[in-house]
Amino acid sequence: MTWLAILAASAVCFAIKLVGHLVPEHWLAEPRVARTAALVTVALLSALVGVQTLTDGRALVLDARVPALAVAGVALALRAPFVVVVAAAALTAGVLRALGMP
Repeated sequence: MTWLAILAASAVCFAIKLVGHLVPEHWLAEPRVARTAALVTVALLSALVGVQTLTDGRALVLDARVPALAVAGVALALRAPFVVVVAAAALTAGVLRALGMP
């Protein structure tokens, strides 16, 4: 049953990608469509970061990941390179966990 679900999900993903390639280019060139596509990408990434940072299973968790995300946000606001952002967040989480924060 699991393999059937995996194959069905794969087929749906392939179909969605195929439809994306078949859409006429002039539809995608409209400013409103381009702006909406950019906003959807940001919204999905923000939701993923929020869920991965603030939850553990079905519970809301405030642990070392929250300050690490705040440090990453500050580093991004200061226009630090991506490697520096990731390293600063990882270092923050590591130090806080070493100090006993879950």
